[in-house]
Amino acid sequence: MHDISLGHSIEDYLTGEAVEATTYEDIRQALARLLVEERGWPAERLKPRYPVQATINERQYTRVVDLAGFDGAGRPLILVLFAPGDVTTYERESLAAARLVENGPAPLVAVTDSRDAVLLATADGQRLEQGMHALPSPERAKELAAAHPVEPLDETRRCMESRILYAYSESLYDCCGGAACAAEGRGARFSGTDDEPENGGGTAI
Repeated sequence: MHDISLGHSIEDYLTGEAVEATTYEDIRQALARLLVEERGWPAERLKPRYPVQATINERQYTRVVDLAGFDGAGRPLILVLFAPGDVTTYERESLAAARLVENGPAPLVAVTDSRDAVLLATADGQRLEQGMHALPSPERAKELAAAHPVEPLDETRRCMESRILYAYSESLYDCCGGAACAAEGRGARFSGTDDEPENGGGTAI
């Protein structure tokens, strides 16, 4: 099942703005509510639909992630991605996003389908916790980030992670031609054009 537009708007829990209703948007809204009301995240430290930039063949590619959580200084602390399937199959894509996020890398990344979740250390991909309890409070996230620091990427590693993020992100909707799936509408695209890169971007894994 794909993330398909339902043809109307709903109010975003964090921003109060109107956002497109899709088959999965209610779940994303519930995740934001859980982080604020049950895990204690200040709403102002969570950003929905947060863009992650990758560079493919000298072109900017954007992958929007569902939620980004920030520390008190405004640095990315954790990315949270919704996965419509086995959460472990989305680990590599999510790690690439966390490594590429602006002012990052973000030291933590979580993947959840709303029933299960996995929390990963961005530095080495280590699974820190699994289950919905793995979605941390800001205090727990800060502790884990300190225990699993991550270094900035060099240019070679940034290129590799960009290609991995691109390859995984495009697979979200390529199987349905991109016509019905909302992934592209959520920001998975090249800046200024809908065209593909000349050699397809590659997958330097």
